[in-house]
Amino acid sequence: MSQDKSSQKKPGRPRAETPKGFRDYFGTEVTERNAMLDKIAAVYHRYGFDPLETSAVETVEALGKFLPDVDRPNEGVFAWQDEDADWLALRYDLTAPLARVAAQYRNDLPSPYRRYAMGPVWRNEKPGPGRFRQFYQCDADTVGAPSVAADAEICAMLSDALETVGIPRGDYVVRVNNRKVLNGVMEVAGVLDPADPSKFEAERGIVLRAIDKIDRLGEAGVRALLGDGRKDESGDFTKGAGLSDGQAEVVMGFMAARRDTGAETVAALRGLVGGSVVGAEGVAELETIAELLDRQGYGPDRIVIDPGVVRGLGYYTGPVFEAELTFEILDEKGRKRSFGSVAGGGRYDDLVKRFTGQSVPATGVSIGVDRLLAALRAKGRVGGDVAGPVVVTVMDRDRMADYMGMVADLRNAGIRAEVYLGNPKNFGNQLKYADKRGSPVAVIQGGNEAETGVVILKDLILGAQIAQNATLEEWKDRPAQVEVPRDGLVAAVRKMLGQ
Repeated sequence: MSQDKSSQKKPGRPRAETPKGFRDYFGTEVTERNAMLDKIAAVYHRYGFDPLETSAVETVEALGKFLPDVDRPNEGVFAWQDEDADWLALRYDLTAPLARVAAQYRNDLPSPYRRYAMGPVWRNEKPGPGRFRQFYQCDADTVGAPSVAADAEICAMLSDALETVGIPRGDYVVRVNNRKVLNGVMEVAGVLDPADPSKFEAERGIVLRAIDKIDRLGEAGVRALLGDGRKDESGDFTKGAGLSDGQAEVVMGFMAARRDTGAETVAALRGLVGGSVVGAEGVAELETIAELLDRQGYGPDRIVIDPGVVRGLGYYTGPVFEAELTFEILDEKGRKRSFGSVAGGGRYDDLVKRFTGQSVPATGVSIGVDRLLAALRAKGRVGGDVAGPVVVTVMDRDRMADYMGMVADLRNAGIRAEVYLGNPKNFGNQLKYADKRGSPVAVIQGGNEAETGVVILKDLILGAQIAQNATLEEWKDRPAQVEVPRDGLVAAVRKMLGQ
């Protein structure tokens, strides 16, 4: 029996919503981000770095370090199997594509290879408040330079970039540490055996996590985690690293080693690493970085040697750096707190080794685009009202060519402008449209104005101010509206715009 057509269910309409963990960006947000990235790119370009754009899609093999040991390799990445059975994935970061490029084009690229890259990355992680599955990264890296002069240069470039986008000196600090120094301290503290690096691995992990929590837990909390463990306010117990009081004292001394100058900090660290070969090597590298930066004029008001930088030390192999914004903002509960970190980076080995088998040194930095934009908004450096286009209204649809001529004159003069392309029947709707677009000026020419060769310019910003504050008589005078000759359109609009 055939089914009655009337009983067949029509397919539902698709829901107009973004997927979970993703968002849309509109006019001002996109404009502000692009303007900020353009300024950063100009600094990187000035330092001799070249732009690189890679595909959003990489082979899962190239993103190998993120792969779990499961049948479907999409843990952390958005992955799918291509028709030729290859697994592909959206890039997780901008570093893995750089590794692939450095290996693929190693015979063509200069060495060292200096590149910067900006663009979206995708992470298949559980979204949360302020945590999205797609976000922008802005990276700069030098591949193939073993000298810590490359690390010093990255720090100087990061400092310049922050000041160029609008973070004034005194509102930020670039802090520099070295994984090798920490390894030396661990060796002296008895939780790192150079002959067997896998030994005490669990204890070192606890020590690293404890150091990273110094701001939140304070000295007493960190000491507890270095020892037997710590019980928090809720009664939960966190097992400690089991260090003796003497061992813990070495680690605590490392965190407290920062002094007023780089040279003094280096001297304090040299005393802490004792006879550790790797520790002494790390101290020497920090000393070189401090000297190079000092010679370029980057004093402690901009870049400091700070053993307190531990985030990322599990990943980096040498110098590590972090840009922290020091000014205060109000959190969601109205409490004052420092803005915090907006960029991080360091030196990492084995970038290209997975592809070629040969170790290639590399160092780089990644700026958190969304966090830096939020900081600039907090400082009032972006987020102001962005003027929309000048709107040429349509009084007579048969004279569209005249209106298009006006908008062409404005655009050719470098003025952002558009013709109203909706239904011109209701003129009030045209002015409402101009208001919604944030338009500063509306251009009006009816039949009478066309006959006499004039146009009317309505200053919408001043007009809105008058509408708020003026008396009825003042409003009727409409000083925000002027009549000018058609051939004086561009000059008159420029004057209204304050150009």
